[in-house]
Amino acid sequence: MSSATTTDLYEVTMAMSYLREGMTGPATFSLFVRDMPPDRGFLVTAGLESSLDFLSGFRVGPEDVDAFASALHRPPGDLAPLLGMEFNGQVRAVPEGRIVLAGEPLLEVTASLPQAQLVETYVLNQVNHQTTIASKAARCVLAAAGHPVVDFSLRRTHGPQAGFQAARLSAMVGFAGTSNVAAATAEGLPAVGTMAHSYIEAFGTEEAAFHAFARSHPGPLTLLVDTYDTEEGVRVAARVLRNLDRASGSAIRLDSGDLGALALRARAILDAAGLPDVRIVASGGLDEYAVDDLVRSAPIDIYAVGTRVGVSADAPYLDSAYKMVEFDGRPVMKLSSAKATAPGQKQVFRCPGYADVIGLRDEQPPDDGVPLLETVMRNGRRTVERPTPRQSGERFAADLAGLPSEALRIRTPVAPRAVTSERLTELTGGVRRRIEDEVLAAAAGVAKP
Repeated sequence: MSSATTTDLYEVTMAMSYLREGMTGPATFSLFVRDMPPDRGFLVTAGLESSLDFLSGFRVGPEDVDAFASALHRPPGDLAPLLGMEFNGQVRAVPEGRIVLAGEPLLEVTASLPQAQLVETYVLNQVNHQTTIASKAARCVLAAAGHPVVDFSLRRTHGPQAGFQAARLSAMVGFAGTSNVAAATAEGLPAVGTMAHSYIEAFGTEEAAFHAFARSHPGPLTLLVDTYDTEEGVRVAARVLRNLDRASGSAIRLDSGDLGALALRARAILDAAGLPDVRIVASGGLDEYAVDDLVRSAPIDIYAVGTRVGVSADAPYLDSAYKMVEFDGRPVMKLSSAKATAPGQKQVFRCPGYADVIGLRDEQPPDDGVPLLETVMRNGRRTVERPTPRQSGERFAADLAGLPSEALRIRTPVAPRAVTSERLTELTGGVRRRIEDEVLAAAAGVAKP
């Protein structure tokens, strides 16, 4: 089976019906986030690159047809119309790393209706998860106020792929390194890591463990000091580093307890030992809220964040949607209460101060407005090169510099709100009236001319 089967069953049932009814005209689906998660002043768009990888390789093969048939309890012949389907549509999207707001399309897919429908689940999965993680990681960088932040999340993420994505995305928004060797190698990121408490326990004493570690690793050392008594562990680390003349570039790591109070005592011990350049690394249940508290009063040099960031513990999902906005040249919309959508292919115009405007694709930008959505795929093939984490990070940094200060707050941020253009508002009202008239006419048994 291929990744084409990574979809919800109802995507298959709808695609089959479309093909049976001859509904293969072009359809446009818009992916957006309805509302900001709690305590978020902005979102960092991500997941586009893996979505494009999926779309460019999308093809329904014989084994996929067999899987669909098995899931539907039908003969494979019934699913034969899907065989050989490839994605040959267009994607317009906001590039990865850019800051986006609620309601703004992150990407729009235009393809034959069965194609555009069948790829929905995978694309939503990628954009939803990765935008969630990138946005959480970006807040950690803000909270650290210039101190390096590194990724320790792999062992707690929801699978190896999620861990890889967390490492890549955290680097995109400014993390200094990752413990994930696979991601560091593939993405050209600095690999970081120290030792576990089991290492100390295996040697019996901290001093023996630290000396053994130093023999195996000739460069700067980071010594874990809280396996037994933390303050004594700092003293032992200081003695080893001083005696071996290995203080330059080295550090100690605190992983438990009251990190703020322990960092103050550790700093005093290191300074008294004549080791002012030995840094303090803190880890253990940290996220942007804990970092924001610590950075104000604790002499911590580097923050290692893991579990709570790798799964975005306080806001683990986005209220994202992938909705059809046009079919066969006809703008369409959903009218459901609290989930209504706006019709038509769209563009987002970034205006100074994040006074963003959501308009129609063919609109002229407002004064000082810059279009965000770019054509990134045509005829099922990429039209732009894959960016490096550094290139995406440069986009992020540029966007971050323009955000209002209230959106940057770690606690009780206020997110800017995009507005709709006059033309989009008029189209929405017109389509709504047309649909309501058609529904009324159908209910009355009258055919609409």
